[in-house]
Amino acid sequence: MLMELTHRCPLKCPYCSNPLALDRARDELDTATWKRVISEAAAIGTLQGHFSGGEPMVRDDLAELVGHARAEGLYTNLITSAVLLTASRMTELAQAGLDHVQISFQGADAEVADPIAGLRNAHAKKIAAAKLVREAGLALTVNAVVHRRNLHQLPAMIELAVEAGAQRIEVAHVQYYGWALKNRAALIPTRAQLDEATIIVEAARTRLNGILTIDYVVPDYYASRPKACMGGWARRFFNITPSGKMLPCHAAETLPGLRFERVTDRSVGEIWADSPAFEVYRGTAWMAPPCQGCPRAEIDWGGCRCQALALTGDAAATDPACGLSPNHALMAALAVAESTAAIDDFAYRMIS
Repeated sequence: MLMELTHRCPLKCPYCSNPLALDRARDELDTATWKRVISEAAAIGTLQGHFSGGEPMVRDDLAELVGHARAEGLYTNLITSAVLLTASRMTELAQAGLDHVQISFQGADAEVADPIAGLRNAHAKKIAAAKLVREAGLALTVNAVVHRRNLHQLPAMIELAVEAGAQRIEVAHVQYYGWALKNRAALIPTRAQLDEATIIVEAARTRLNGILTIDYVVPDYYASRPKACMGGWARRFFNITPSGKMLPCHAAETLPGLRFERVTDRSVGEIWADSPAFEVYRGTAWMAPPCQGCPRAEIDWGGCRCQALALTGDAAATDPACGLSPNHALMAALAVAESTAAIDDFAYRMIS
């Protein structure tokens, strides 16, 4: 379960996965409701509770929610920009039972990272926060979000993770939904950049074997097969928005015609089991050819519905990332055209 506690965030990252229409603070679930949601999630067999945002640390009740999740038997993970993480907050969270922290980095130094984050001194605060996490004895993952504007720093970002004492780094190319789709032409790498990044990652995996685990997520625009988005629609994952909507993926609200129920109206278990929005793309019965009958149908589960909508206008279409899609050439052409576009300005993520 991913708990988006808030959409408030001091960063303005132009690839943020939050929707373009951000929830206001006045609409956020209160502490008691979040605790009930956590208990209901545990009751249906949820194993992991990921606290996210926006920036989850703007919530004063974060440690209380972490403690409740641990008491319910969930593995707890904080996904954070870390710019608000102080020594006292780190102690509070560790004492509450937090297991793991993921800190996002926008580059290997402040000169590159801070303009992407849209916040001065953000990078220095992240470096200091990573030290606090390790001193508290918690597991640390560095989330290295990469794109055309920072890929030249990939080797240094990997070394940053080693120096920070992280056990894991996720080198994740931007995925183009939400704010990232709005900024695609300023972010998407060229094919040459992607190929070079892949070589760098593979070499680092060999060199740092046993020291640092490196996960690698490529942009779908250069793929020949789609990813199993979130392990398949409503199969392994769900997301709760700040205002209480329960979603099968981060970007599901972009799909027209679906009504996503709120945990203030029905329980987590009821929504998971029989909500029409969760059932619509669950399994394989909804698929049309070439997905229907494909030997990979229960491997990639049709790929991403949000991406299919964004590029074809039809959420039920074959994900264009698949080489068998009639729209695959369109996706490849977009990648070539936009990766070579001379666009430097970002539309920064802001609550307006």
